[in-house]
Formats: sequence, structure tokens, C-alpha cells
Amino acid sequence: MFENIIGQEAVAMLREDIISGRNAPSMLFYGPPESAKGSAALEFARIMSCDTNGTWKCSCPSCERHRYLQHDDLLMLGKRSFAQEITACCNVFLRNSVNVNAKLLFYRSLRKLQIRFSPVLTEDDPKFSKIQTVLLSFDEKLNELFSVRLDKSEIEYPEKLCNALLKDALILEDEGISGNIPVNHIRKAAYWCRLAPEGKRKTLIIENAQDMRDEARNSLLKLLEEPPSLVNIILTSHRREAVIPTILSRLRPYRFLKRSEDVEREILRRVFQISEESEPRRNEGSLVSSFLESFLPGSGEKLYPLAVWFIVSVTRITALSVKKKNGYIPGFLILLGERYAQKCEDLKFERTLKSQDVVKTLLSESGGFENDSFLKFLKVCLELIASAAVKTDNPHYIVYNEIFRKNIAEAAAAFDVLNLGAALVLESLIYKLKTDMIKAA
Repeated sequence: MFENIIGQEAVAMLREDIISGRNAPSMLFYGPPESAKGSAALEFARIMSCDTNGTWKCSCPSCERHRYLQHDDLLMLGKRSFAQEITACCNVFLRNSVNVNAKLLFYRSLRKLQIRFSPVLTEDDPKFSKIQTVLLSFDEKLNELFSVRLDKSEIEYPEKLCNALLKDALILEDEGISGNIPVNHIRKAAYWCRLAPEGKRKTLIIENAQDMRDEARNSLLKLLEEPPSLVNIILTSHRREAVIPTILSRLRPYRFLKRSEDVEREILRRVFQISEESEPRRNEGSLVSSFLESFLPGSGEKLYPLAVWFIVSVTRITALSVKKKNGYIPGFLILLGERYAQKCEDLKFERTLKSQDVVKTLLSESGGFENDSFLKFLKVCLELIASAAVKTDNPHYIVYNEIFRKNIAEAAAAFDVLNLGAALVLESLIYKLKTDMIKAA
């Protein structure tokens, strides 16, 4: 069990609970990005449906369908970084197109996206009518990939097929996946949970479960209060505290830790077949995150320095205002300045204390955040703040970390859900961060 999850102690607890029969009907997998929360949730679903011993290489029909994420007893909701994972897995497949594991890796990355458009969720929803043609095209190409024979020395058209799949996947993610989990998806998923499973058990996986509005949370709460007997519900989140208490109280939590560099190198070697010489440059996140980010059009290589400059600029603007008002600079702002100031100076961007100049520079240097890289930029900013906060054990810094988390989440929603422009969102974000930190000081 969980043989395909590398270097994560949480799965040992899951394994013990499954073997002892003490596993909970509803669970929360929480931890940093790329800590295998989603992979563990999918593996849990396979194990609970297995007809034999639950090993990864089990040949029973249920496990075979789960390995390719084709089982009707699996449903997934929530947003994730589909584009970077799919592109990275496509790269692995093109380099090893006669390798069955490379094909499986690529196929699974595509199915994780396609499951979000299950008829269970999209039937009778007019929102999806405009992308119906793309969904049909994507399904046809995915079936073609599934049926590709790997016993040939060469595959005739791997690049053409992969490029077509990537094109459709990007459209589906951009036009079909919302920033917040819709309440109608929760309601339809709840109805699906109450139908009899095709096999032994059903599994509902809700990734980034913190991205729900109150109406969706209330609908989920009703399901968690009376979960059907043959269903397991798994929520994932970066932080346990991001899930509201009423929902959290009905979940058994499993903490997924950030893995060591040695383990991450093993993942890059075994999963993505990356040699030591080809390892990505590590930013504030994990090696695996850095590797995946390198496949985004607006990659972490470009967004990381912009996020550093943004954080330091906001820190300077806020520190000056707080000092004028209170006569001192809060320790957290000093910490941010000391931690990232040198990296900021190395960029040689012009220093400014005006928010409009900060916005102007960011838009200029990012090319207007082309290729939907703005949300990734906000994520990198949040990672920088969290990294600075965990370097100290001062509890007051939790307050400032929460200020950034809350306002960056609101900024992401304004951009992704309300369709506000990046310039307007940035101006509002700087103002709100400055205002909240002055109050906190």
C-alpha cells in the first residue's frame, strides 16, 4: 500500500488505519504544495476499491481502472495547477514514448483535469456549453493516447498528439475551472455520493478545499454531517487552519510534511526521470515545485524575482507609514526587509515608495502577466511570506502572515472570479496590505 508515495510519513498512518479498519469516512490531507496530498488521496481511493491486497501493481480490474483514473467510483473537485503538471508529464512521455510508466504519468495528469468535467458535475449546466466542443475533442485525443501501442520501437506521431492535448487542456483549465469550488458542484457531488457504488466504495476528493464560499461550505457541511456509509471524502489544503472549524471538526487530519531535498531528488529521478545535472534551480519552494514551475509560460524563474521585489517594495511603503504614525517599525517588516532586501537589490529595479510605480514596474517586467501568470505570481508571493514567517518562532508573526494570506486570497478571487485586471487588483492589494499591517502594528 502507498508504494508509489515517496518520503511521506503521513501515508504510514493511513496504512495503519486501513489495515486496522479504523479509517475515517471523512479526512483532511494538509501540507505544503507538492507534498503528495493529491497522489495519496488517489491511492487511498484505489486501495479502498481493491479486490485483493491493495498493492500498487495489483492486477484486479478495479485497480487497473483506478491506476488510469477511469473508475466511476472516483470523483474530483477543486482547482490545482493543471497546466504545469500536464506539460511536465508530457515532456517525460515525449522523452520516453515507449515507456509504459511515462505514458501512465502523462495520461493520469490529463485525467485529473478531465474528471473535473464529469457529467456528474456538468450535466444541465449552461456554463459548459461553450467548451463542449473542446471537451469532446479532448476526450477523443485522450482515448487515442490510451490506445497507443508501446510495443513498437517508435510511435509515429507522439508530438502532434501531445501538442493537441496540451492545447485543449489549457483551454479547459482557463475557461472551465473556476477559482472557487461552485456550490452546485458540491450539491451534485453530494447527490453522487448517495448513489450506490459500482464497486466496493466511492471516493470524493476535493482539492484546495479552502477555496469555497459560504454557500458551498454549508452544502459540504450537510454532507459531512451524514456521510453515506460506502463513501470516503477527502479534502486537501495547504494549511489546516484554512478550513473552517465546523468542517474541520468532522474530518480526521493527516499532516503531510515538506520533504527533504534528497527525497525530492529521488522523486525527480524516479517519477520525472530527471538527472542530477538537469535539476532546476531551487527557489523558496521545493525542488519538485521549481521543476513543475519551469514548464509554465510565466515560470517561477521569472516570477520569483518579481515577487521578491513586490514584497520588499510593499514592506518599505508600509514600514515608512508605520514609523511616521507609531515611531517604530514592527519586527516582521524588519524580518522581511533583511531576508529579501539583498535579492531585491540584485535585481536593480528602481526603488520606489509609490504604489502606482510598483504596479507599473510589475506590469512592465512581466509583460502584463501574459499567459495567465498573475495567479502564479500571487502564489509565489505567499510562499515568500510563509517562508519568512517559519524562520522565526515569534507568535506575533502569525498575525502578519495571516494578513498576507487573507489579502492575497482575496486578490486571487478578484482576478479569477470577478475578472478584474491585474493593475487594479495590485493597487487594491497594496492598499489593503498596508492598511491591515498598520492596524496590526
